[in-house]
Amino acid sequence: MIKVSELNFSYEENVPVIKNVNFEIKKGSYTTIIGHNGSGKSTIAKLLIGLLEKASGSIEIGGFELTEENLTKIRSMVGVVFQNPDNQFIGSTVADDIAFGLENQQVPTNDMQEIIERYAQKVNMSEFLDKEPTKLSGGQKQRVAIAGVLAMDLDIIILDEATSMLDPQGKEEINALVDELHEKSNLTIISITHDMEEVLKSDHVVVLDAGEVKMSGSPKEILNRSEELIELQLDIPFIYKMQSELENVGIKIEKQLDIEGVVSELCQLNSKS
Repeated sequence: MIKVSELNFSYEENVPVIKNVNFEIKKGSYTTIIGHNGSGKSTIAKLLIGLLEKASGSIEIGGFELTEENLTKIRSMVGVVFQNPDNQFIGSTVADDIAFGLENQQVPTNDMQEIIERYAQKVNMSEFLDKEPTKLSGGQKQRVAIAGVLAMDLDIIILDEATSMLDPQGKEEINALVDELHEKSNLTIISITHDMEEVLKSDHVVVLDAGEVKMSGSPKEILNRSEELIELQLDIPFIYKMQSELENVGIKIEKQLDIEGVVSELCQLNSKS
């Protein structure tokens, strides 16, 4: 679905921010792009949707190279949910805001209400359609932003630090919604994040540092290189820290990405002993 080859970008001349970046993202997959602050994550997101122009290299989305001629076509496939949802609100009500993208797509008015209600229900915001978006909680605001993107029936959704300004409850709500979308739709999801807990649910992980790809692989492949992640100023998910502590007291099991897997491994170990 997405192919990035030898991508380079600089905000200032001779000061590279993105350096020879290469990665591919499969259709329908859930990819997390992680890195500490200043690693180039959000710059990558802006390059993917054409908000910034590359210095060199290529970006292909849905089989089309990202060029000025193809920009409109590519943006019709990609939706973005930014860090601060307040910056995305256009309408005076939740319904108006979800409708904004549909109006740009020239969806007939008679069809619009059904689409608005369907996607508001999908993100559990049906009872808020007449509410003013700016008066919602952080998690609710991001749900509205996601509903607006989903309503346009796009192929790719990019979450650019979409949970970083939320409280723990709001973050949990959005992560659960993203997990559900991944399981029940054919959306290609890209999450730009520094939250290592999100990595556990993704299919593919790209690790950036100083504008370069340092690692790329499955969550298990990446998290098994925990010492390198720590060197890159990245945290380790609690589930992996717990398994490392078990190893320190002589209980060695195959690394798991969730607590159920750890319990299963421990039960098997106990039955063998």
